[in-house]
Amino acid sequence: MSVTLKLATSLDGRIATASGESRWITGEQARAAAHGLRATHDAVLVGIETALGDDPDLTVRLEGFSGAQPARVVLDSRQRLPPTAKLVQSARAVPTYLITTTAPDRALVGAGVRVLQVKAVGDGRPELEAALEALAAEGLNTVMVEGGGQVAGSFLRCGLVTRLEWFRAPVVLGGEGRPGVGALALIALADAPRFRRIDIRPVGDDLWESYERV
Repeated sequence: MSVTLKLATSLDGRIATASGESRWITGEQARAAAHGLRATHDAVLVGIETALGDDPDLTVRLEGFSGAQPARVVLDSRQRLPPTAKLVQSARAVPTYLITTTAPDRALVGAGVRVLQVKAVGDGRPELEAALEALAAEGLNTVMVEGGGQVAGSFLRCGLVTRLEWFRAPVVLGGEGRPGVGALALIALADAPRFRRIDIRPVGDDLWESYERV
């Protein structure tokens, strides 16, 4: 299983202002590059807060693209994704998975969403290793994690991220902005996840940095 964490942040690692405004921190060229990354993965994964807050499509939207769309995956322990969400409305056209810790919701299943129940950890959230195993059983072996900050932090904390694709915009949002990476529960610097930068290039006014896990 290969897990890519994609981040699009300000210079100081923020993905939104304190009020939640985030469109758009990075520019058009960076967003197009991110869509290209989606096309190279079996699945794109977000947390339920991102799914509820942004109501995203999570599809590849590039001029001339005719390949298969990646599956969309939402971590949603309590199955809060509403039937009106774009992900649910298009679930029969593009494979859509819900990772939950409760019995599958019949309305979501009836709409074409593929609900995968896995064991819970902590406060009832899906165990990430179990979630990845369930996705691998569905033939989804390359996953790109797109948000939000809490989900990014969880994947890093569990040591599951094999690659980082980080888009940085030339703007500073300050400490009150929402972080791109949530708490890692670190005590010592030696415990911090380590990565090796393998590429850096400009995309419009932004920078795109690629890292591999050490």
